[in-house]
Amino acid sequence: MADFGALNWSILGVFIIANLTFGFVLGRRVKSANDFFLGDRSIPWWAIGISVVSTYVSALTFLGGPAWAYTDGMSVMAIHLNYPLVIFVVTSFFLPFFYNSGVASIYEYQERRFGPTSRSVISGIFLMTQGLTSAAVLYATSLVLEFITGLSVEYCIVIITVVAVIYTSMGGIAAVIWTDVVQAGILFTGAAIILFALVREMPIPIAQALAEIKADGRADALDFSFDFTKVTTVWSGVIAMTLFHITVYGANQMMVQRTLAAKTIGDAKKSFMMMGFGAFFIYFLFILLGVLFYSYYGGREFENGNTIILQFATDYGLPGLMGLIAAAVLAASMSSLDSAFNSMSTVSTVDFYQRYFRPQASGEDLLKVSRYFTLFWAAMIIMPALMFAESEGSVLETLSKLGSYFVGAKLSMFALGFFSRHTTERGLLVGVAVGFVALWCVATRTDIAWPWYCAIGGAVNMSVSFLASLLLDGRQKEYSPYTVVGQRKVFRDSGRPEKEQGWFVVPGRIDRASYFLLGFFAVSVLFLYLFNRLL
Repeated sequence: MADFGALNWSILGVFIIANLTFGFVLGRRVKSANDFFLGDRSIPWWAIGISVVSTYVSALTFLGGPAWAYTDGMSVMAIHLNYPLVIFVVTSFFLPFFYNSGVASIYEYQERRFGPTSRSVISGIFLMTQGLTSAAVLYATSLVLEFITGLSVEYCIVIITVVAVIYTSMGGIAAVIWTDVVQAGILFTGAAIILFALVREMPIPIAQALAEIKADGRADALDFSFDFTKVTTVWSGVIAMTLFHITVYGANQMMVQRTLAAKTIGDAKKSFMMMGFGAFFIYFLFILLGVLFYSYYGGREFENGNTIILQFATDYGLPGLMGLIAAAVLAASMSSLDSAFNSMSTVSTVDFYQRYFRPQASGEDLLKVSRYFTLFWAAMIIMPALMFAESEGSVLETLSKLGSYFVGAKLSMFALGFFSRHTTERGLLVGVAVGFVALWCVATRTDIAWPWYCAIGGAVNMSVSFLASLLLDGRQKEYSPYTVVGQRKVFRDSGRPEKEQGWFVVPGRIDRASYFLLGFFAVSVLFLYLFNRLL
């Protein structure tokens, strides 16, 4: 874009320099691999919580959310209703296992529960899926730079990768979290300005626009039909996507790792609850933007729907707005990319390098290797990012669809680990293999919508794993210490209290604050019902 202007370039330049400065300053405090992975456990819970929120929102939501809602309306909101339910499960079951163990990689749990092969399998699945996710984020961000500078997507992909990897490799998890805090502020400031400008510039009164949106059927977020071929129904959101997002937050190194840097388990849980309560408002904002853009532009088709929000910022013409929007989208993407690089480096170092090649490696050696792996994964995601450049649909939907192929395996591996007495490693691996085959058949030979892939894959995995374990290894006499039942026995036998500073440490116990998540879920469903009825 030739008229990007000095003011916009200055805003964007200050943002990039600030991120690099953060990495340099915080990098001086990183002396060991443990500092790189977990920091010094002095980061406040609210900062970790903001980091959790901004990491998952990313540029995929900033660009892809409005693009998806532009075509499908408020129904997209149905598959984002589940976050309170998700965080309720994650804080009650997943987080205590990981926080109590003191691990850097959450996949070490799989080895303790089943064995080294299952740990390697799930670590490999994470690296593959996170690589694809990061590539989609990288591509979405590159669209912004291409749109505003005229540089090709290929050049933009390389530029963004270099900036993100520099401050991440220097500062580790502390740099990830604190830069995420700043980036979140920029992201939501940009979104708020766009919403205000859009409402102000609507060619008709906002009440009339919403009434027309309702008349077109685009204001109804609650589709209660039992059509398994439709993506955005209440049932796919509350059942299928709840399972999907449980794996995103509970079985995903990128999301969990930052909470392991909290001072106490209470702080770790509170940081996750910020997403449980905040996700509804965030997604409602971006999806509402999409349906309002549909009214503003009269439903016209865009060559690439992911640029709608950028086109509006250009048309609006407020001085400095394009610079702020560019910084906001970069902020959204950087918050995801830095987390991905750090978590992928952690898993590669702990689950593979240290586990199989250098078990006695020093902290300094592991720190060096971690930084090498950060550079390695940054380079590796460039190729799939270029492949995403061929996609013209919503990158948010594309990413969700890709991730759905793998979450069933992760869900079953942890669910069986937590609750099953008889599942063994050999049976588990058979179930994972059969589950992938079954899911491939569903995806290629039926019209079942992708949100259900997690539920289907998980059900097949768990059923086959349980039966195969009984056939191969027989019934087990006792629960493993790493099951929910086993953990309660460990706490009883050791005399360790189940609570610390008012929060349950033992898995499977429900904190009082968690019940508010269930209440909030009910209120959010009621709000969406009334939103459509009262327009």
